[in-house]
Amino acid sequence: MNRRSVKGSAFAELVIEVFRLNGQLLQVGDDLAKPVGLTSSRWQVLGVVEHAPASVAHVARDMGLSRQSVQRTADLLAEDGLVEYVDNPHHRRAKLVKMTPRGREALDYVKRRQAEWIDRIGREHGLEDLRTAVAVLRRARESLEQDVLAPAVSGGGLDTSAQRSRKVGRES
Repeated sequence: MNRRSVKGSAFAELVIEVFRLNGQLLQVGDDLAKPVGLTSSRWQVLGVVEHAPASVAHVARDMGLSRQSVQRTADLLAEDGLVEYVDNPHHRRAKLVKMTPRGREALDYVKRRQAEWIDRIGREHGLEDLRTAVAVLRRARESLEQDVLAPAVSGGGLDTSAQRSRKVGRES
């Protein structure tokens, strides 16, 4: 049996809580977005292309998702008229995902509902606790990003979907 260090055990607890939180956040996101025909994943893609068109690879890198899952989501958004594909001046084949006015309406609706929900939940926590949690999670994410980029011989170097997305992004 492999024994963890005290810090390793604490990090494992953090990972489990993040998994649980992620599941709950996705469910809440689906509930908030459902009235306008969105899901959490569709909402995420719209959020990335809100201010400027972006390639599917860029959206995937930004969100830490696989390019294939973002492509499927973007295709569904396009079928529903919430985004459109436009020419990419930097790449002949990799089109840009651009939000349509209908997509803007849907995103604005979800953002209004999310603001009410986020303020209600935020009031339950101290400001310093929230800022500390953000800092800890950011450092954990940065550690993981460094670890997946480490050479495989060092025991790191796991080929995660985020790393695959970064590789694909270099090609587009």
